[in-house]
Amino acid sequence: MEAKTIKISPLNYRRICEYAGELQHEIGEPVSIDRTITILLQKNKVSDLAGSWKMSEKEAGIMMTSLKRGWKKWKISSV
Repeated sequence: MEAKTIKISPLNYRRICEYAGELQHEIGEPVSIDRTITILLQKNKVSDLAGSWKMSEKEAGIMMTSLKRGWKKWKISSV
């Protein structure tokens, strides 16, 4: 396996190590930082949230109107 060096903050390193410890306890075997990151990336997909938010048609309409208003402000004119 090819290895790469990355820079992360001490806080993020501590959090990954803590999560690796939790996984190790859960799985019952040693868990590397690499495996921990892989599990985190697989576990936290935005698509996993699909269908989890229940709302009425009225609420959806209000949200879409608000989003469209915001999106218009984001548009950058062509150069």
